[in-house]
Amino acid sequence: MPLIRDVFRCRPGKAGEVARRLQATLASTEAEDGFRNGRVLVDYVGAYWTVVMEGEVDDLSRFDHHMAGYASRPAVQDAMRGYTDLVESGYREVFRILPPPDLP
Repeated sequence: MPLIRDVFRCRPGKAGEVARRLQATLASTEAEDGFRNGRVLVDYVGAYWTVVMEGEVDDLSRFDHHMAGYASRPAVQDAMRGYTDLVESGYREVFRILPPPDLP
């Protein structure tokens, strides 16, 4: 099962605004893209002004569906309008979640 993590390095003092905007899009990723366990994280220790949005999908085809339509949704466009002015850089991570080991 893939875990998708988008990491945003925000401009100083703008992480809270980016986090609020991303939280407003979580319902859409769950309802329309099949994401589960979606959440938004902010830095506690580490690089300042970092915001992470993450969620799990059953397979990468669900992520492809997400990428094809996410930015075209009116609710997402409203929530994220102008967010690039709040962000300095970012990147995406895609991890495969391993099943728990079989224990004797």
